[in-house]
Formats: sequence, C-alpha cells, structure tokens
Amino acid sequence: MEDRKIRVAITHGDTNGIGYEVILKAFEDSMMLDLCTPIIYGSPKVAAYHRKVMDLQTPYTIINSAEEAREGRLNLLSTFEDEVKVELGQPTAESEEAARKAMQRAKEDLQKGLYDVLVMAPVRPNPNPVREDKALTVMLNDLVRIGLVTTHLPIKEVAQAISVEKIVSKGTIFHTSLKRDFRISNPRLAVLALNPQPGTEEEQIIAPAIEALETQGVQAFGPYTADEFFGGQMYYDFDGVLAMYDDQGSVPFKTLSAQDYGVKLKAGITAVCTTPDHGPAFDIAGKGIADEQSLRHAIYTAVDMFRHRIEYDEPMGNPLPKLYHEKREDGEKARFAVRAKDQFKKPETPEEK
Repeated sequence: MEDRKIRVAITHGDTNGIGYEVILKAFEDSMMLDLCTPIIYGSPKVAAYHRKVMDLQTPYTIINSAEEAREGRLNLLSTFEDEVKVELGQPTAESEEAARKAMQRAKEDLQKGLYDVLVMAPVRPNPNPVREDKALTVMLNDLVRIGLVTTHLPIKEVAQAISVEKIVSKGTIFHTSLKRDFRISNPRLAVLALNPQPGTEEEQIIAPAIEALETQGVQAFGPYTADEFFGGQMYYDFDGVLAMYDDQGSVPFKTLSAQDYGVKLKAGITAVCTTPDHGPAFDIAGKGIADEQSLRHAIYTAVDMFRHRIEYDEPMGNPLPKLYHEKREDGEKARFAVRAKDQFKKPETPEEK
C-alpha cells in the first residue's frame, strides 16, 4: 500500500436522524485525523444545518470528488445538489432519498478504488430486505462476535430456512473473516441450537453442519442452547458465535453492548463495510445527546480490518505475533465437544436404564 493514511468513506445516513451529529462529534477529536482520511458522502447544506442546530464546532472542507480529499482534515463530498428539507426526528421520503443518493455515490467511488473502507451512518430498516443474503452479518463488541445464519425472517419461517448447506456456508465465511479480518490464526466457533430442547433441526441439520465444518478444518462446536450459552458466559471461550436467527443473536448482543460500542460488519464481501449497531434514533435527533462511540468504533474496526487484510494477504509476509490472546487452551476440542453432545443427549427411557 502506498504511504498514505487509510481513506474512510462515511455515508451520512438518514438526514433527519443522528447521522451528522455522531459524525461531527466523532471528529471533534483531531486525533481521529491521525488515524485516517475521512470522506463524508453527504450534503454541505444539510451538514451546516445540523452543525448549527447542535452547536457543534467540528470543521470540515467541502470537496466535489474523492480525489480532492486531503489528509489532516474532515472532507465533505457533495453527493447531490438538490435542496433537502430537514425535519429532525421525522422519517420522510426525502430524507430516505438523501441517504440513498449518498450511498449510491459511495458505491460508485468504491468501484473506482477512490477510498479504502466504507462506514455507513444509520438509516431506516429496509421494508423489503433481502432475505437470502449471501454475505454474513456479524455483530461485534469487546466481548463477542455474533454472526447470523438467517436475517429478516419471521420466526415461523426460520426452521424452514436453515439447512446444512447454509450453516456451512455462513460458518465458512465467519471462519475466514476471523482469520483474515481479525488475525486469529485458528478461530474457535460456537454454533447455537435453534430450539430450547433437542429437536429435528439439531439432530438432522445443525449437528451434521458442525461435522461438515470440522471436515473443512473449521473448529466448530455445539449446538448450544442460547440460554445456557449466554447465561453461562460461554462466549468468553470462543472467537465467534453463529446464531440461527436475528433475535437469538441480537438480544444478547445488545445486552452485552451496554456502553454503546456495538458495531455491525458485512463479512463475505470484497469491501470492508461496517456500521454502528443502532438506527437513526429519530426520538433523540436534534437534541444533542446522541453518543458517537458506536460510529467511532465502526471506524476503528474498518481501519483495523483493512490493515489486517493486507497483512494476511501478503503471500511472502512473515508470520506476525498475536495481537491479543486467542480464546483457547490446548486440548479443549474434546472438552467442548462432550459438553455439546451431552446437552442434546436424549433422556433415557425406563427400559434403557
């Protein structure tokens, strides 16, 4: 990589939410400019409105193309010329369109290689989300990394949506991301059960998927019931957790993200793409009380991942020392396998005793 700071594109999100507030707050600290070269994809007029309402003093420089971005300053790229009416706290079609235009320009510039990583400020959930996303959504903080096998599905559809192939695919993506994006040499992956008691899905789908992952060299364990796994703080023993559906992963994750440091990652795609683990927060928009820490950590995560990928992908690079302790001890494979097996062992009948 050429000798320059990593370029971080930051889309402004829904213009009636807290996007500009958390972006400007994050870069109040000038030390952030020592970390990267930020490029906000947004609107100078909307940014000026938010800065005035929130009485924020963060300086920025308006540019017309990503090529004009300079180190040592917060660059604001004008992505459209249309007038946008700002109605803080009120989701509107206009604010959603402003978010879409900024995202579209960011995607075009990504294809041209004009920046290195993408961080997205929050937008409203898509009313028609893609249910069969080939990428893997990973929620992460200082304690856990939780990937989701299925997303955006009603509970009644989850059992039909999971399969051996899908779990193996998502588990493989997770395994690769843990190695490449987080530089964990031999990651250990916990796989959650679907049901609170052993059932058809555990016996015919999840357990075979775990065995299939193991044959591919993935250290996979389970299936573990979510209540025992999170209630017993077993996540400390694993580098990643694979949940079967949204709430199974997001509820414990948000409980463990009490300090607003949660980040979401799209694993399995070419670009490094992160976002804060919160929405536009219309209820507090314009009040000046939004916490920028989740966005700040989304930026940290994206920058770290970009560096890690360079280190991992260098074919002749020397092995690097571990950056942190990996969650494992020698000989734990058998111990964890027994625990998972016993958990889903069928109770003996009187005749079998």
